[in-house]
Amino acid sequence: MMARTKRDRRSYSAGEWGRNRVRVFADPKTGLYQIEWRENGRRLTRSLKHRDWVRAKRQADEAAADFAMLQPNGKAEAEPEPLTLGMLFDIYGEEVTPTKGGTSRMHDRAATAMFLKFFGRDRRPETLSRRDWDRFIRERRAGRIGPSGKPVSDQTVGGDLTLLMAVLNWAARSRDEHGRLLLDRNPLKGLRKPVEKNPVRVVVTNEEYRALLGVSRQVGWRFHVALVLAHETGHRIGAIRHLKWSDVDIDGEAIRWRSEHEKTGYEHRTPLSAPALAVLRQAWRKSPRIEDAPVLPSANHPMKCLSPSQPHVWWRRAERLAGMERKRRRGWHSLRRKFASDLMDQPLKVLCELGGWRNAKTVLACYQQPDEGQLRKALEARRGTRG
Repeated sequence: MMARTKRDRRSYSAGEWGRNRVRVFADPKTGLYQIEWRENGRRLTRSLKHRDWVRAKRQADEAAADFAMLQPNGKAEAEPEPLTLGMLFDIYGEEVTPTKGGTSRMHDRAATAMFLKFFGRDRRPETLSRRDWDRFIRERRAGRIGPSGKPVSDQTVGGDLTLLMAVLNWAARSRDEHGRLLLDRNPLKGLRKPVEKNPVRVVVTNEEYRALLGVSRQVGWRFHVALVLAHETGHRIGAIRHLKWSDVDIDGEAIRWRSEHEKTGYEHRTPLSAPALAVLRQAWRKSPRIEDAPVLPSANHPMKCLSPSQPHVWWRRAERLAGMERKRRRGWHSLRRKFASDLMDQPLKVLCELGGWRNAKTVLACYQQPDEGQLRKALEARRGTRG
């Protein structure tokens, strides 16, 4: 079965930053190429009204050459403006962010706006210091910066700082059109991100799963399918949400997980259990039976995948229908932890392949959580060995 062609994420830049920089990229909605440039400090964009990639690149080169000719006093070799945080995040946003998944792109945009507001667009990146790092952590924890305006956990703060470090590390390895490094070094290298001392990692119990399963059809057939697939495959709801029928091999009793929808970027194929096969056969009967159609379609658009928020809305409704008390951080990812804990007796290599983990250390540190029954069983086995 043929896989769906990926959305065009290409981007091409010509010219020099601060002088005659021009970029072309595809509009995500229409597929038509756009050209972008700066004029008097403003970012301007217009459509090229075609989908010819070679032609779009040629137009970018021509536009950059035209802008260079317009430089005052013919200073074609004028030194580019000093690199600012605003310019650096713009470059990263144009060249690196488009290669990431949807959720990562959204986080990049939100975190970029937050950093530039906090540090200032005109701040020189090489002047960042330990004091700036500590000040950001304090203000972000307290909720004085950030989109929500509320205090956040160290895990959230660490996720934001991961992007800042990624941008600075990338700049220290990337060169401009003259072969010069964007940054001589990462000024924040070696600083440690805050880590939660006692992170809350909830695991769905067997009783809770049975309660959710009992009301799942009341929520809707798509929630029922998603719930069973999450429990039986151990995969993230984001990967399940993006499944297409071209990824499902019912006859071969297997499923393919595409790299672009996996957080680790790891494409792999796993066998399907009997419950997973059963719900997939039910979903197939409700589908338009087109290979490129999503397994879990949007209610309004049968050829589009579910929105990222819809599974979480279903989860909350199912908890209410099942009469379950709300528990902090219990959600779809709790099923992934249940999967890892249920298969604790299996070799780690097997578990990693089944659940799509690339690093066994992550499984041990964040996912597998033995219950009291398993601990008692281990002690009994030890007693039997010594006896």
